[in-house]
Amino acid sequence: MTGGQRLSGRSAIITGAATGIGAAIAERFVAEGAVVTIADLNGAKAELAADRLRGGGATVRAVEADVTNRGAIAAMIAGAVDEYGALDVLVNNVGVARETPFETMSDDDWTFQIDVTLSSTFRCVQAAVDHLARSTHGGRVINIGSVNGLYPFGHEAYSAAKAGLVNLTQNLALRYGAKGIRVNLVAPGPIRTDAWTERTAVDPTLLDRLASLTALGTIGEPDDVAAACAFLASDDAQWITGAVLPVDGGLGGGSLAMMRARQLAATDDGSAG
Repeated sequence: MTGGQRLSGRSAIITGAATGIGAAIAERFVAEGAVVTIADLNGAKAELAADRLRGGGATVRAVEADVTNRGAIAAMIAGAVDEYGALDVLVNNVGVARETPFETMSDDDWTFQIDVTLSSTFRCVQAAVDHLARSTHGGRVINIGSVNGLYPFGHEAYSAAKAGLVNLTQNLALRYGAKGIRVNLVAPGPIRTDAWTERTAVDPTLLDRLASLTALGTIGEPDDVAAACAFLASDDAQWITGAVLPVDGGLGGGSLAMMRARQLAATDDGSAG
């Protein structure tokens, strides 16, 4: 891990931070000098993640928080402000994708994924905005989107929610810029988390195939997303708001495998272009 102390003196809340990308963001933020609230639906896992960081000398709180519940969100934010005196950075990392095929998806399936992935950010920002506006460092909101919100990669409900996050991010950036609050979105591509590695148990070549679709030929790591978030939370990004930052190894720029297949087809039929 690299980084200085760009977030020294800042208080940050990261939702869904017990494992995976959220945990990596928390680790990077404390390495950059922030005091952090790790919020997660699984309180026991949140406490374990906090304990690991405290072992390195970090100042970290762990809270059990259901971001579909306004009362839980209010308590999460009030606790951070009471403990640290301010709230400077809010990272909305929670999202859920169910494997239900579109044809058999129920209203409950659809609503649940939209609620957790999109509406939770609405609730969290709404509850935090007054505190963020009082930040002496300038408030920061970082929403964790997905390449699914930018391109048609399936998981229709989850993808629609992530696409909604893009527009919400841009609207909030415009609405709250005058209050000194910057709102940006990071859109990860395939990242090596438990959700992906579990799938390799039944499809061992899955990650290799995904890697072949990126310009860099690799799968991303949680630290890649964390580094982007640390940048956006820092003063290095002080004139950036309403931005969508893909962290996808070039996946959104096109598929190298598709390009090669097209070139091969052009050679086979004697055509070009």
